[in-house]
Amino acid sequence: MQTKQKIALVTGAAQGIGLAITERLANDGILVVMADLLEDKLEQEASKLKNEGMQIESIRLDVGSESDIKLTFSKIEELYGRLDILVNNAGISPKKDGKSSKIIETSIDEWNKVLQINLTGPFLLTREALPLMMQNHWGRIINMSSQAGRTFSRVAGTHYSASKSGLIGFTRNLATEYGSYGITANCVAPGRVLTPMVRTVSSDKNAEFAKIAAVGRLGEPEEVAAAVSFLCSEEAGYITGATLDVNGGMFMN
Repeated sequence: MQTKQKIALVTGAAQGIGLAITERLANDGILVVMADLLEDKLEQEASKLKNEGMQIESIRLDVGSESDIKLTFSKIEELYGRLDILVNNAGISPKKDGKSSKIIETSIDEWNKVLQINLTGPFLLTREALPLMMQNHWGRIINMSSQAGRTFSRVAGTHYSASKSGLIGFTRNLATEYGSYGITANCVAPGRVLTPMVRTVSSDKNAEFAKIAAVGRLGEPEEVAAAVSFLCSEEAGYITGATLDVNGGMFMN
């Protein structure tokens, strides 16, 4: 089925920032395909948003699986014949007792898993999305980096920081290669935002982050979603290869 309505794919959409982005883009009049590995939570949230009148579809997706990604895009192309917006939001940050492993404690399996989900996954998703965007000469790709990828990480592991820094470099090259097709690519780099991932860390540690922030508090998922909404808009068509920091002043560049 061909449609003129803009279609967005948001990964990691079942909770936290991904869910907030889904809701915001749907409120912008975009049909959003929610993708996540947390199938029960995904269906629960998708049903809730549909009941509120939003145009939502959902699909179980393991962003670490190339075959899963190819199948997802086959379905999108079959159902809609297009994809206009890709938000690579899914990511992991393994913890043990609320703490990440230091470098000498990190196994190669854990290192590879984090890079597979946080960096290789967005590459594979983007590779599949580009032909659909190129045919309409319009596209918006948003890669969710992190303050940890801009400076260093106080609580996430080195593998997480490396993956998020890698996304920034990937995004710059993506922007350069495909800007002539009307496709922009940007990063959003959240600071400490109140999500399920952040809540795996102690409340004392999160309170320390709030003190560091210039605004004196942690962020809300909806504030990150607002930044994504802008970068996906027509008005942001001259912004590409950029990283937008949403961190309450914890990091200024």
